[in-house]
Amino acid sequence: MNSFRHRHAVCSALAVLITVAGCSSADDSVSAAVPSPDAKVTELCQNLDEVLPATVDGESRDDPEPASELTAGWGGVAIILRCGVGRPPKMTDPEVANGQDADAVPGGVNGVDWLMERRGDGVQRFTTANREAYVEVEVADGRDSTGVLIDLAPAVKEAIPEGIAS
Repeated sequence: MNSFRHRHAVCSALAVLITVAGCSSADDSVSAAVPSPDAKVTELCQNLDEVLPATVDGESRDDPEPASELTAGWGGVAIILRCGVGRPPKMTDPEVANGQDADAVPGGVNGVDWLMERRGDGVQRFTTANREAYVEVEVADGRDSTGVLIDLAPAVKEAIPEGIAS
């Protein structure tokens, strides 16, 4: 192989590597579906976004894509919050209310009522109850969710009044 061909092959390979490296960072972003609630709930969720903590359970705020006042995140996929979601079906399931569903349990943490649901992929999903907007928090990686709910409770109590979500 003459030196011109060799340099051309090396430069082409280098260009491909640079292109791939430049594009790979976009693939690392976390995404979350943005809810589309009515205007009243949207305003409550915007208020929540303003008072959410910078860190939750030791994780720094790292919002998912697309950017929205209705979603927030901490630690990449570790903790994802979506405000203005619909009521989960299990919230009105009599088996859950009677403690007969091992994968859905109602409870409260620091003045905020939650429905906890275990998903098949190891993620725990918590949805606020008895508030004027439903706030959903997904906790991944098998982490203890108690710290997450304790850290989020003051913001939820401040921004989302008690009541029944529509």
